[in-house]
Amino acid sequence: MDTAAHTTTRTTSRLGAKIGVVISVLVGAFLAVDAAGKLAGVSQVKEGTEALGFPADQALVMGVVLTVCVVAYAVPRTAVLGALGITAYLGGAVTANMRVEAPLFSATLFAVYLGVLMWVGMVLRRPELLRIAGMAH
Repeated sequence: MDTAAHTTTRTTSRLGAKIGVVISVLVGAFLAVDAAGKLAGVSQVKEGTEALGFPADQALVMGVVLTVCVVAYAVPRTAVLGALGITAYLGGAVTANMRVEAPLFSATLFAVYLGVLMWVGMVLRRPELLRIAGMAH
């Protein structure tokens, strides 16, 4: 590889990593606010939890689980583990919304959109994940 091509590849890689960090921070901040509402026992959160068919006090449990996952996601060394936990959490959100027949594109699939965005940010930060998954060479 010539020097110009190597410099362009390195610059593109750095830009991708920066974009990945921005995406990850936005997703993490959104989830942290969600977790904080659950941990604080905000009345709207409890009402929403009940509307999904769960006892209101389960919001606290959900908040603890989400907080643990977000903290793991925020620490570079455990970020992939945190992303896996968040993916599972978001899968539960999809299932809960499907059970109450929430609107598909705005409510039910919102967790899917967030999860995809989270993984896009993760892969931009850590392109080696594509190689591990066998999606890149």
